[in-house]
Amino acid sequence: MLRLQSNSSERWLTQVDSALDLILIDHAHCEKKAAGTAMNLMFSYIENEDLCREMTRIVNEELEHFHLVLEVLRQRGIRFRRIPPSSYGRKLNELVRKLEPARAVDRLLVASLIEARSCERFRLLSERMPDVELAKFYASLFESEARHHSTYVRLAGYFANAADIDRRLSELALAESRIIEEGEPLPRMHS
Repeated sequence: MLRLQSNSSERWLTQVDSALDLILIDHAHCEKKAAGTAMNLMFSYIENEDLCREMTRIVNEELEHFHLVLEVLRQRGIRFRRIPPSSYGRKLNELVRKLEPARAVDRLLVASLIEARSCERFRLLSERMPDVELAKFYASLFESEARHHSTYVRLAGYFANAADIDRRLSELALAESRIIEEGEPLPRMHS
């Protein structure tokens, strides 16, 4: 379903256990960035009415998730603040080809992979989190992240045929798995 080529490591789960506050803060930032990505896609491909409608839905859902995470932070007495982001999104976006329509395909597929990785990690958190309330919270986000992933892949079909999309998604998913396996020392949602 998610087209990821690797699973999250125990290293990441250790980071979650050791720095849950930072993971939650980063999660809020990730939801905000996901809304921004969808908005940017809508502005870039304004002539595609289906894409714009779908991006509007995703923007609204991502902002709703942002507010939900802010509420989790508030309830736990964690101050939302600026933190250095992981390099995950930047490294993925460096793989985006420069010329259209390949650029549109890559932008949509990179967004799909970020959603897929979030989905996979939300599932892990829902299954492994000792805090029952937080586990339920992450379980509640799983379905929308999976839907966003498939929406982005489907919309790439406006810019390339299915075989080209499948091939490029496999290439990008392999690169994504290498990026996620490298990891980084900062505890982040995508570290």
